[in-house]
Amino acid sequence: MTTVEEVTQKSPETLLLEELSDGLDRLAAGDLKHRLSRRDGLPGEVVERFNRLADLKQRHTRDLLRISRVVGREGRMTERLDEEAFEGAWLDRIRAVNSLIDDLGRPTTEIARVIVAVAEGDLTQQLALEIDGRPLRGEFLTIGRTVNTMVDQLSSFADEVTRVAREVGTEGKLGGQAQVTGVAGTWRDLTDSVNSMAANLTGQVRSISTAATAVARGDLSQKITVAAKGEVAELAETINSLVDTLRVFAEQVTRVAREVGTEGKLGGQADVPGVAGTWKDLTDNVNSMASNLTGQVRNIAQVATAVARGSTRWWTSCRRSPMRSRGWRARSAPRASSVVRRR
Repeated sequence: MTTVEEVTQKSPETLLLEELSDGLDRLAAGDLKHRLSRRDGLPGEVVERFNRLADLKQRHTRDLLRISRVVGREGRMTERLDEEAFEGAWLDRIRAVNSLIDDLGRPTTEIARVIVAVAEGDLTQQLALEIDGRPLRGEFLTIGRTVNTMVDQLSSFADEVTRVAREVGTEGKLGGQAQVTGVAGTWRDLTDSVNSMAANLTGQVRSISTAATAVARGDLSQKITVAAKGEVAELAETINSLVDTLRVFAEQVTRVAREVGTEGKLGGQADVPGVAGTWKDLTDNVNSMASNLTGQVRNIAQVATAVARGSTRWWTSCRRSPMRSRGWRARSAPRASSVVRRR
């Protein structure tokens, strides 16, 4: 009986120590809500100090959670921990966290500044590799160099594309190609696409120019042979059709001129299929000229033949011939016998 009473009857100091030990264990395990019960005297002072320590750790933890949320998730890079009411090692911890946020925030802000400039078309901005007199290191240095390389490549790509577009599209300097060193992936594909476009356009324009120059020099054997699509293909087809029409027109006019003027084959007509407009008018004019010349020459031949044969009926034809318009007037036709007597 005495043993049980000794066990159950503990002194206030022992009870305090047991409660304090349990509280410290909970505090070490992360239970920052646990508090010791109030007491008087010296035990009360010990309890008060323990509870104040628990309050301080709970407040500090709450501040860390808040700063983690607003900076890490919400992106509010200007937020910092409050350094007031802390001192000693607690203040050192708070300053360490704030310094970490500063060290992370400055490069991040600088990267964002350059990326925003690139998005707005300003390719002159570069990421500073030294901030507040301290050079970037580690991953930050790698990111900085990567961003600057990206900006350099974009700037070079933009400059080259602009140059090729200006030379080919504005200045008429065909054959230009974009030269962007060190590019790969999509940037390489874009460069190749621009160069392919410039090469195709150069080939098409030069082919059209060659055909047009040949036509201007009288060479109607040249045609546009470069591969093309869309409107360029329609233009090439139109020019080739024009060359074909000009060639057929020239061949037909030459044939009619040769037959009528050189070979004496009257009655020839130029046959140019599919012509319209001015080319149709020219063809009709050539045919009209050939027809008129044929009629006139044949009429003259008939008159000459009739005279040679002593016919007196040739004047009837002359009255309808061009000779009447040249001042020939109707007279009674002389007889062949009178003509002979005059001789």
